[in-house]
Amino acid sequence: MRLCIVSETWSPEINGVAHTLNRICRELQRLGVTMDVIRPKPKAPGSAAYATQELQVNHLALPGYRDVQVGFARPSTLQRFWQQHRPDVIYLATQGPLGWAARQAAQQLSIPLVAGWHTNFDHYCHDYGASWLSAATRRYLRYFHNGCALTLVPTHQQATALRQQGIHEVQVLARGIDGEKFSPAHRSAELRKQWGVSEHQPVALYVGRLAPEKNLALLQETLQAMRNVRPDMAQVIVGDGPGRAQLEKALPDAHFTGFVDKHELACHYASADMFVFPSLSETWGNVVTEAMASGLAVVAYRHAASAELIQNGHNGVTVAPNDAHGFQEAAVALCQHPADYARIGRVARLRALEQSWSGIAEQFLRYLHHTQEAHHASSPACRIRSS
Repeated sequence: MRLCIVSETWSPEINGVAHTLNRICRELQRLGVTMDVIRPKPKAPGSAAYATQELQVNHLALPGYRDVQVGFARPSTLQRFWQQHRPDVIYLATQGPLGWAARQAAQQLSIPLVAGWHTNFDHYCHDYGASWLSAATRRYLRYFHNGCALTLVPTHQQATALRQQGIHEVQVLARGIDGEKFSPAHRSAELRKQWGVSEHQPVALYVGRLAPEKNLALLQETLQAMRNVRPDMAQVIVGDGPGRAQLEKALPDAHFTGFVDKHELACHYASADMFVFPSLSETWGNVVTEAMASGLAVVAYRHAASAELIQNGHNGVTVAPNDAHGFQEAAVALCQHPADYARIGRVARLRALEQSWSGIAEQFLRYLHHTQEAHHASSPACRIRSS
């Protein structure tokens, strides 16, 4: 199997899409898959990990989102690349201009397409004050994905929603977790000391981009409410983005770390006690599984990974989407009961460990083989031979 992945982002860039592709590609390489990559030119020169062949294209940064690159390429450029290095299947991890060009080029060359639903672009329209674009964005996404043989989404909830929107071929491909990398074993007394807490004082953690789509207003209100009932609680916020300055002003006692490296991130998770995540913009939310694997009690909306993995009150705490009052109440109640958040965290890790990257990559490969076989079976040459 030769696979070409078209993506706006690639490791070591820090975001959920890059992380997911990196882990899946690591497993696919182990399974003997040859991989090529098409992506925007990275800030730091270098080759894409796991890529046999690579095409780097021009890009622009999104306004207000400088670390997100939008790639651009002519379909003819992509056609020439694929004529030289023809893949069996193309995986589109972007629906932007680069994904559109790839879709056109692949159809010209009769190469089967599988698309991933990694970002809820229609939701971002609301978060950035462009609600009027939501309907048009949904129409475009429906047209884009119905031009592919298969669309892969991370949750059953998402699959149902897309089918209701008129996207035809949708299947579920969940996300995995590295249970050794994210583990309570990385708990650090020294780090907790830096946060000003003893072993028995609680730490509430948030990890993610500090941007409007992450529901930062509710994060701020919830952490403040938790601190009101637990004045000894530390608040730790890992991440960066355009909302950081305002959040730092609103939460003067919180510890803001910016983005941290992988080892430090694992230590930050393991050294906390609760994970507060009010975002509704995720298609999955890798940070939820990372927190669960690290032994934290997660408070989140019943959405994406939280809806798939968390049984409320058993291995986490979930609240109906958009119930901001209920979300805040749940977090406040949890932080007052150390025995509960410790018990929930232990059970959460067991559930997270069921999410194996090796198993997910094998399922992904089965989807690719099925798409390739279905494409060959429907090609004119096959129909002539079978008649």
